[in-house]
Amino acid sequence: MADAAEVPPARPLDAIDRSILRMLQIDGRASIRSVAEAVHVSRANAYARINRLIDDGVIRGFSARVNHERAGQGASAYITLKIVQNSWRTVRRQLQELPGAAHIALVSGDFDVLLLVHSQDNRALRELVLTKLQSIPEVLSTRTLLVFEETDLDPTGPADPTSRTS
Repeated sequence: MADAAEVPPARPLDAIDRSILRMLQIDGRASIRSVAEAVHVSRANAYARINRLIDDGVIRGFSARVNHERAGQGASAYITLKIVQNSWRTVRRQLQELPGAAHIALVSGDFDVLLLVHSQDNRALRELVLTKLQSIPEVLSTRTLLVFEETDLDPTGPADPTSRTS
């Protein structure tokens, strides 16, 4: 990730930018043509806006939404960590190297770091926590919260409770 000094200041987003973002969150593989048609601008304008959103760091990348269970990662957990004060950068580098680490956040409250991991099964999860995480010298304690079920939220907002999907 680029240093903060390299990132240009954020420019305000207009309604067209926000529409483009919603559309790409739903389908990151949408063509420039379909984006342009949906937001009622030319293809050149849509292309320029998407590139500006990328250059400004608003769009950080494009990725696939993965069904972790079907991908062989049947166990997921949120792990909270208490770490040595002022060790965030060192700990973050080590957490990024963990197999199955999906999200890392420095947070406030009763713990310092929130880590989301996906692993093959509970045995692999146990190995990750007891061997890898707890061997990091700056990690003072951990708490593991198993994920029983997950739901990705629709980026367009809450679903209409009167509509049914199968």
